[in-house]
Amino acid sequence: MYLHKEGRRIVLIIFLAVALIGVLMHFTIEVWNVFDYIVIGALVIFALLFTSFFRIPKRIFTTDDKQIVAPADGRVVVIEEVFESEFLKRQCRQVSIFMSPANVHVNRYPVAGKVVYVNYHKGNYFVASHPKSSVLNEHSSVGLEMADGTLIFMRQIAGAVARRIVCYSKEGETVEQNQEMGFIKFGSRVDIFIPLDAEINVNIESLVKNGVSTIAFLK
Repeated sequence: MYLHKEGRRIVLIIFLAVALIGVLMHFTIEVWNVFDYIVIGALVIFALLFTSFFRIPKRIFTTDDKQIVAPADGRVVVIEEVFESEFLKRQCRQVSIFMSPANVHVNRYPVAGKVVYVNYHKGNYFVASHPKSSVLNEHSSVGLEMADGTLIFMRQIAGAVARRIVCYSKEGETVEQNQEMGFIKFGSRVDIFIPLDAEINVNIESLVKNGVSTIAFLK
């Protein structure tokens, strides 16, 4: 397990701040009481919990050009047939994964291919599990074309807590399955739009892991 680059600076600042508060309390409090120890303990626990938001555990990734792998950790909240009007412009299957603050927050490419579309949309910050958050909330959109021409579309969606989406995708670049696509700080949601004939491998409320869990098989 290691700390993601998106969190290294802020985590360092938080630990330095906690250390500074501890030093100041050490030199200003003559007789420590239970409350003082509680304060120090709470600060340390907060720093550790904050650090966990940016953890990246070591995993054995699933690699298969016929499998669509989960792009995010979390809970499946939507599986439905929709008309995707931004990139695919056709009927497809939408699978949405809700990321809680306790989940790993890195996002990965579910398939290998070429990035053919990238767009950023300003928006609101509704709770990410809300059905309309997919289009009304701030989000980044990424379209992939696989070697056989199959198109896959994704959205990184901000939520009520997550207020910063980081997307590394650049149009024209070739990416590998499970390569880092971006990071959503403090949770939120990722939508993936896949062909109608793909065989779905998850159910509503299924818990998935990025780079490991197979959400669908391509025909």
